[in-house]
Amino acid sequence: VSDIAYLKAAFADDTYGRNIKETTSDIAESSSAIFAINGDFYGFRDDGFVVRNGVLYRSTARSGDDEALVIDSDGNFSIAYENETDAADIADAWQVFSFGPALIENGEIVVNSNSEVSQSMTSNPRTAIGQISALHYLFVVSDGRTDESAGLSLLQLAQVMADRGCTVAYNLDGGGSSTMWFNGSVINNPTD
Repeated sequence: VSDIAYLKAAFADDTYGRNIKETTSDIAESSSAIFAINGDFYGFRDDGFVVRNGVLYRSTARSGDDEALVIDSDGNFSIAYENETDAADIADAWQVFSFGPALIENGEIVVNSNSEVSQSMTSNPRTAIGQISALHYLFVVSDGRTDESAGLSLLQLAQVMADRGCTVAYNLDGGGSSTMWFNGSVINNPTD
């Protein structure tokens, strides 16, 4: 993108809150987007940092060793370890996504064959975002759970991102909501 302002996030029903649902395509159309993917499932839990388009909505970190993706005001990606991060550390971020795990950090794959999101199968529909260089991003959505697509493990997804030059990459919410939308059409085959 030519400016970080073009990397926007939107809420379902244009509302921050719990358990609000809307399809990626409906959100994209109401936001006049050109391209959209699903996000981070923030509304189904009470913790995990949430910053959208420069506004801090939730400053409560998840407990444990959870990782958040921080996109700063210059558009650079970094991984924040929530149990080591205070809301003041992310206050000037452009976006913060709280799902995970991190796939690539400092150019190195940081998941392995045993890594998996809790309650998830090893080969799932997946959504990921990565940074290649300044304002140069990669978005990957894979189908899965069907006869046509086996899906990806987190390690396989990380390898896809690494093979395309990502220096930082992050797993977003996958499963049935994994959707890629471009110029008015869903271009993958979501299961939900």
